[in-house]
Amino acid sequence: MPYQEPEFLPWDGRRVPITFVGGYLGAGKTTAINALLAHVDRPIAVLVNDVGTINVDAALVGRRRGDTIELTDGCVCCSLIDGFGAAFDQLRSRPEPPDHVVVELSGLAEPERVVPWGSTAGFVLDGVVIIAAADQLLAAPDPVRTAIESQLTAADLIVLSKIDLADDARIADARRRVAEIAPGTPVVESARTGSLAIGSLLSLGGRRPGGVADVPAPTLFDAHDVRMVPLPGDLRLHDVAAAVDDALARFDGVVRAKGVVTPTDGPPQLIQVVGTRREITPLPEAEQQPATALTVISLRS
Repeated sequence: MPYQEPEFLPWDGRRVPITFVGGYLGAGKTTAINALLAHVDRPIAVLVNDVGTINVDAALVGRRRGDTIELTDGCVCCSLIDGFGAAFDQLRSRPEPPDHVVVELSGLAEPERVVPWGSTAGFVLDGVVIIAAADQLLAAPDPVRTAIESQLTAADLIVLSKIDLADDARIADARRRVAEIAPGTPVVESARTGSLAIGSLLSLGGRRPGGVADVPAPTLFDAHDVRMVPLPGDLRLHDVAAAVDDALARFDGVVRAKGVVTPTDGPPQLIQVVGTRREITPLPEAEQQPATALTVISLRS
C-alpha cells in the first residue's frame, strides 16, 4: 500500500528541520552520529537503518523499546527498517516534536531519492551532508568511486573525513577531486578520531529561544566565523534574493545562514542557506516572529 500523508499537520503546524547524512560504507557516518548524540544539548531524533549500530553511552540510554532507543536528554533513535513512512509516522505520534531530525542514510543510498522526504508533513529539509573518506575517494575501485562521486553531487555540505590516514599529497589530491566533482560546495575536514561536529555545522535546534531563524554559534568545531548581517528594512519581496546574495558574497566558505525578513509588500520570509542550497520561503503562521539579521556561519581561512 503506498504511503499517504496525514490529513492534519502535527504540532500546531510547526515544522521540524531534517538533515540527511550520507556517504559510502566506512566513510564515518556512524562515528558522526555517535559524536552528535554525545554532545547535543537538545532533543533530536536520529533515524538509522539499524539502531544496534549506534553505540550510545549506556549512561544516556533511558529505555529501549523494540527498534527505538529513548535517551535521557530527550533524544530518540528510531529504526528505518520499516521504511521512511513508518519512521515519520512514529515521530508525528509523539506529543512534543524533536528540535531536529537527523537521518543516517545507508552507504549505498542515493540522496536525491530520499530528499523528498524532507518535506513530509510536519518537517522541512535542512540540508544534505555527505561524508567522504579521503582514502576511499582516491583508492577505491571504479564502481565504489562512481557511487561516492554520485553522492557528492547531491551534497549541500561535504565532510572530507579520515584525513589522518593520508599524507599531504593525497589530501591535496582528494581536495582537488572533490572540487571537480562538486564545484562550489563547502568542504570541511575531519580526522578519523575527531568529532565531525555535525551539530554545530547544521545548527541543530529548530526552535531555540531566538525562534525559527536562530542559528547558535558553533561550539564543537572551532574553525568557523559567525557574523550577524543586517538586511535593509525597506526591501520589496522581489529584492530579497538579491539582498541575500549580496550579504553572502562578502564571505568565503559560507556553510550556513538563516534569517527572517519582512518585505514591505508581502508576508515574512524565512531565509535558509545550507552549503550551496538557498531557499527563501514564506514563514508559516505557526512560526511567526519579528525580522532578524542574517546569521552567517563561514569557514575560517
